[in-house]
Amino acid sequence: MKNNVLVVHGGGPTAVMNASLYGVIREARKHPEIGAVYGAFGGMEGILKERLVNLSELTEEEIELLPGTPGSAIGSSRYPITDEAYHKMAEVIKKYNICYLLPNGGNGTMDACGNLYKVCEEAGYTKIKVVGIPKTIDNDLAVTDHTPGYGSAARYIAATVKEIAEDVKSLPIHVCVVEALGRNSGWITAASALARRKTDDAPHLIYPPERAFCEEEFLADVKQLYEKLGGVVVVVSEGLKNEQGEPIVEPIFKTERAVYYGDVSSHLANLVTKKLGIKARSEKPGLAGRASIAWQSAVDREEACLAGETALKFALEGKTGVMAGFEREETPDGTYKIRIIDIPIEKVMMYEKTLPEEYISSRGNDINGAFVEWCRPLIGEPLKEYIDLTRYKEGK
Repeated sequence: MKNNVLVVHGGGPTAVMNASLYGVIREARKHPEIGAVYGAFGGMEGILKERLVNLSELTEEEIELLPGTPGSAIGSSRYPITDEAYHKMAEVIKKYNICYLLPNGGNGTMDACGNLYKVCEEAGYTKIKVVGIPKTIDNDLAVTDHTPGYGSAARYIAATVKEIAEDVKSLPIHVCVVEALGRNSGWITAASALARRKTDDAPHLIYPPERAFCEEEFLADVKQLYEKLGGVVVVVSEGLKNEQGEPIVEPIFKTERAVYYGDVSSHLANLVTKKLGIKARSEKPGLAGRASIAWQSAVDREEACLAGETALKFALEGKTGVMAGFEREETPDGTYKIRIIDIPIEKVMMYEKTLPEEYISSRGNDINGAFVEWCRPLIGEPLKEYIDLTRYKEGK
């Protein structure tokens, strides 16, 4: 009997989640000892309910659509898993002769990955190899340099802010507050800095959640820039907290792992209007920031495919209880290059990696050049440049 593969998606989708699935399917076809590649339809819950779809039966045309398809082709979930459920999942995995289990996800999924590994080991199912495939737009998984999904989300926020900036510069009569995803980490928020080309380019202010948000300082910064420039673009994290560690806008819904934030951008735009008397508006791209194929990063897509391929290779080599992670390599000319390493899953489980302090300005309202250089390779092709006729305005 041939050994089967099972891929399970967890948590919020990304623009390249299906690219990792593509990588697994392509790699599996190179190994005659592999039977079927199954997908758990609907995440971990799909294993419990035995909703396994045989992806080996997909047509060539369907397989080739995966890297350019947003979301999760096999669905995902945030299903809460009990100890009893883990043991039941192990039984289902054994029933379908799954020898290579590849959970694809972020913090919660890697926690489930580690727990499933332990349950299978304790039950004596040593034939089952468990290898995690990293995924999250938030870029908050531990140890790995970055995660598939982040590069595309970074590209989206940078490109979108760059477009908004041109609009605001054209009619500089208001303040625009753009809200970025990312929960408790400011990686996506920080990526908006890649929209800049020169001094005074937007975003003019960037507020990551790693620093306590001070309303008085925010209003003072906005007022000063408005008086200087006319139009101001501000990027803020959805997870901003005040000096007491409380969200500046009360979350509208919370679960053990997920927080559905209130409209931070709308709240701050209203503050600007009410307290400064300046016209302000808010923009909250939300899911558009993680679902956009139009702004998908080619580097992110290729690395997501590679993560899927390598995770299966690790499992075939007998590695288990690990996650496939990225490590940057030093090159003589400084060009970007990564290799994939196996990271013990216990070093990743439920550990949230936030934006390092050295990337944030002393006032907590901007991102420095070191971050920009770190992030730039991940977004792929440079953003489109726009015509700049300010020299005529300045009489040059």
